Amino acid sequence: MQNRFINSITQLPKPLANALIPLLQQEFCGHIDAHQVAELKKASGLAEADLLLALLPIAASLANPSISEFYVGAIAKGSSGDIYMGANLELPNEALFHSVHAEQSAISHAWLSGETKIVDIVVNFSPCGHCRQFMNELVEGSLVRIHLPQQEIKPLSHYLPYAFGPSDLNVTTPLLSKSEVELALNSDDPMIIEALDQAGLSYAPYTQSYAAVVLETKDGKTYCGRYAENAAFNPSMLPMQMALSNLMRHDKQFSDIKRAVLVESSKGKISLVSATMDALHAVAAVELEHIVVEPQI
Repeated sequence: MQNRFINSITQLPKPLANALIPLLQQEFCGHIDAHQVAELKKASGLAEADLLLALLPIAASLANPSISEFYVGAIAKGSSGDIYMGANLELPNEALFHSVHAEQSAISHAWLSGETKIVDIVVNFSPCGHCRQFMNELVEGSLVRIHLPQQEIKPLSHYLPYAFGPSDLNVTTPLLSKSEVELALNSDDPMIIEALDQAGLSYAPYTQSYAAVVLETKDGKTYCGRYAENAAFNPSMLPMQMALSNLMRHDKQFSDIKRAVLVESSKGKISLVSATMDALHAVAAVELEHIVVEPQI
């Protein structure tokens, strides 16, 4: 079992802890598939809603709140039945807008894993306005069920009445919808190819600034992040922040980063390069490789 889960596992009911320990091996990054969820329900005797709440200490163990020291865990359940954990991330000495909220982390985890719809969000503290707005960008976001400890399960529309969202800006394919923009570049570099693929899957309906980041660690593994815009603009999630959150979920350290690539569209209304460099240089002594590509029409 990974060291980061040693304290949190003691907070779980013993039958659940015993069933979960075999999953918490070196490769565990917070993804539990639908079959495994069913097995955990059976072993623990808990209803699913209670099980998800009980698992929140494990999700919070993925957090890296270097500024607030306030650990928040979240779980996103996809329409597939799989669950995806996320946690808050703060960059040391950097502006607070670089932070990743737990709900963003969990949702991006699901998105990067191929989910096209989120049906439940489970979190150990009430979602802030930033996260409510971020969740509202999702496919049928207003219907996402919010689970909180000792609270009745309510849809997002209860927490965000009179919401402003994608439809108000004539966007008909919300976040997590299946869509892809083709970005072409002649390269045989696996990292650049991965970044191109991920940028094509990014969500930028307001600026058309399709972008992705890929980080390579010293062991040769890669961790990606895509751009995810928001109708309210500020709750948008930058690809570097998503990639760093992905890295943390996989129990890697910032010091493990040895290479970083940003690919972005030349036709976008904005560029993410400055913000990406700021975030990277806050955590690693690595120079950013910035590649601008032409979208294919």
